[in-house]
Parts: sequence; C-alpha cells; structure tokens
Amino acid sequence: MSTLPDEAAVPGDREAADAPERPGGAEQARPPRRLHPAWIVAAVAFLALVGAAGFRAAPGVLMVPLQQEFGWSTTVLSAAVSINLVLFGLTAPFAAALMERFGVRAVTATALVLIGMGSALTVLVNQSWQILLTWGLLIGLGTGSMALVFAATIANTWFTRSRGLVIGILTAGSAAGQLVFLPFIAMLAQDPGWRQASLLIAAGALAVVPLVLKFLRNSPAEAGVLPYGAEPAVTQSPTGAPVQPADAGPRVNAAVRALQVLRRASRVRTFWALAAGFAICGATTNGLIGTHFIPSAHDHGMPETTAAGLLAVVGIFDILGTIASGWLTDRFNPRILLAVYYQFRGIGLLVLPLLLSAEVQPSMIVFVVIYGLDWVATVPPTAAICRETFGADGSVVFGWVFAAHQLGAAAAALAAGALRDATGHYTYAWLGAAAMCTIAAVISATIRKHRRAGEAQSGAEHAAA
Repeated sequence: MSTLPDEAAVPGDREAADAPERPGGAEQARPPRRLHPAWIVAAVAFLALVGAAGFRAAPGVLMVPLQQEFGWSTTVLSAAVSINLVLFGLTAPFAAALMERFGVRAVTATALVLIGMGSALTVLVNQSWQILLTWGLLIGLGTGSMALVFAATIANTWFTRSRGLVIGILTAGSAAGQLVFLPFIAMLAQDPGWRQASLLIAAGALAVVPLVLKFLRNSPAEAGVLPYGAEPAVTQSPTGAPVQPADAGPRVNAAVRALQVLRRASRVRTFWALAAGFAICGATTNGLIGTHFIPSAHDHGMPETTAAGLLAVVGIFDILGTIASGWLTDRFNPRILLAVYYQFRGIGLLVLPLLLSAEVQPSMIVFVVIYGLDWVATVPPTAAICRETFGADGSVVFGWVFAAHQLGAAAAALAAGALRDATGHYTYAWLGAAAMCTIAAVISATIRKHRRAGEAQSGAEHAAA
C-alpha cells in the first residue's frame, strides 16, 4: 500500500500502479509521487490565518495612542474589544456550517474582506461609537469566520492522518500573524501614527484574498481525491471505472445546522467541560494578555515597543508550542495534555505581577517563553476531543466551544479594563485568571471518553454520561 493512499484515487495513477508486469519480466514503472492537494490547501489556509491575525496584535498596541488622541477611557476601548471577541466567538459555529454549505473558499474570502474593511475604516473614526462599529462589528464578524474553527474545518475535511499536527500548524498561523504584524504595528503606532498601523492590518488581510480564491479548494471531492491518509471505501463502479469521492457535506440551512448541532451537543457533559475550559483559555489569552499586557507593562514604565516585542516573542514560541501540541495530540491522551497546559498557564499568571517592571528582566523572558509555548497549545487536544466525541459534527461543535472561548475572552477584556480604572493596576486580574486556570485543569483532567456522538442523529443522547 502506498504511504499516500489518496494518490491512488487519481485514475491514471491507479491504472499505472495496478498494471501487471510486462512480458519479459519488466515491471511497468510507477509514476512519480505527487504532493497531495491537502497540503496545498493547508499552506494557503496557513497564509490566510497569518493575514487575518493582524488585528489580534492591534488592540494592546493601539489602546494608548487612541486614549492620548481622543481621551477615551480604558473601559470604552475594552468594550470595543469585547464586542469583537463576542462576535469572534458567536460567529464561529455558524461560519463552520456556512463552510459546509457554501464552501471554505467563499466564506474565507468574505471574512478577509470584512477584516480589511474594518481596519481601513478605523482611520476615519472620531467618536467612541465608531470604534465599536469597526473594531467590534466588522472585524469581529470577519475574524469569527476564520481563526480556530477554520483550522479545525480544514483539518477535519482534508486530513485523516496527521490531523492533530495539521490543526497545530494552522493554529500557529495566528501566532505567526502576530509575530509578523506586531513589531510593525508598534513602530507605526508611534511614528507616523496609529492610522498607518490600521492600514497595515487592512493590507495584510486583503493581500491573501487572491491566493484564497485561486488555490483554496472546498473539499477533496472537488479535487477528485480522498482526504490525506484515507482509504478508499469503493474503488470501482460496476463498469470498472474508478469512483471519485462524493461530496457528502450537509446541504441544510447553515444557521439551522449550527443550532441543531448545539442542541445535540448540549446533551453531552463533555461539551460543557470543553466549553468551560476553553472559556478560561480565552480569558487568559486574548482577553487578558493579548489585550492588557502592553497597557499593564506601560503602567510599570516599560515602553510600548518593548512590551510589543515581548508579545512578539510569545508569538514565536506559540508557533513551536502549538505544532508540538498537535504532534503530542496524535500520540497521547488529549485530556491530560489540556490539564497540564492549563496548570502551567496558571502558574505563569500567578507570578506575572512580580515580573512586570520598567526594564526586561531574565525572569520576564522565562515567563514569555513558557506562556508562548502554552498560548494556544490547548487547541489541538480540544479539537481532537470534539472530533472523537461528536464525529461528523465535530467541526461545528468546536465552533460552539470556540464561541465559549471568545465569550470568556470578552468578559475578561472588559473586566480587566474596569479593574484597571477602579484600582489603578491589573494585579487582581492576573491573580483571578491564575485561579481560573487551576479550575480548567481539574475540569479537563476529569473529562471521560464517550462513544462517538456525531455519526448518527441519536449519538449525542447515547454519549451522555
């Protein structure tokens, strides 16, 4: 058997591979192996995630310049980020269903255009409600249609083998985007100004659209192959011709499908355990560190560009940590991995108030490295448990779990901003987040294995503990 069984799905390759020996004992030469289309799709998806990730680096950098120019409070700007994060999360399950209904290509291209529009229009704001519209509504809808649910959809649709590794690589695309954009956003925000930084984010999102339209295939069936690593169930038709994979994706209304999946998943305790843990994950990444680390460091006298550089280092190690987490997820119990990740994160947040100062100390570098390795390492094991428990519904279920992630992030972003305005510092926010991580670790460790619930309509009921 070939190590790439999908290549046999191409008629010419199958005939050449299965042909008998020629007279005289000379065996017909096999054609050279080709790169499976799944890897091309994964590469384009990675670039799309990089292009969409620019705004994830922006709020922490742009908060101070906007406050200085318009006099807006931290609470007002945190509210804009919270709206963004809520829409980022609530859009995800519907986006997963839309991808099943209309295709990944169309949804992804539309999402990138929304991100570009929202970022570009930000340069025109002069009232606080306008930042709620651009940062909150437009960019929230755009980013919510991509990011982690997009990575899970690509991996579940195109890959049977190495699925955890692929989710890890794609998730790292967001970290790579943070790494690429953050230093430039920080420099532009200081000179010539935050408007130029917003235009850079818009350009990054729009630049990827042509690649998505040209190279991002919707499904293996569209490319005439099986998912990478899949075995063909039927190799020939009654006439002897090879059978091409069929597109078995649901054709129901996307909103109806998303809600139907939520109804089924809500009967399974594993869903609520994953949602609770991922809500804490969002609170301690996008909500706190992603939004408030730079303002908090600024409170301690650290220059914004220095703090932005530290977050960029988080992005570097996030790439390594997420890819490694994907590799580990293919080999070890994802529940134990989640528990370890959350507990290490909690320890880091517990000591963070002691590490912040005007200058970067070695202890801060240690924190940045550990937190970077752990940043979204939770994604591959969470997506794996969704797929294991809910089967064909796994991508949409992960969308709902990701919605909880962003709701947690939104609540934390707003609460931390309000705490900062009330107390003058972020210490209580960091300590509260550390306690929540311990709760997430306990919840994750106690998740039990279930029968797959998404293969049939009644599976969720049988999987309930």
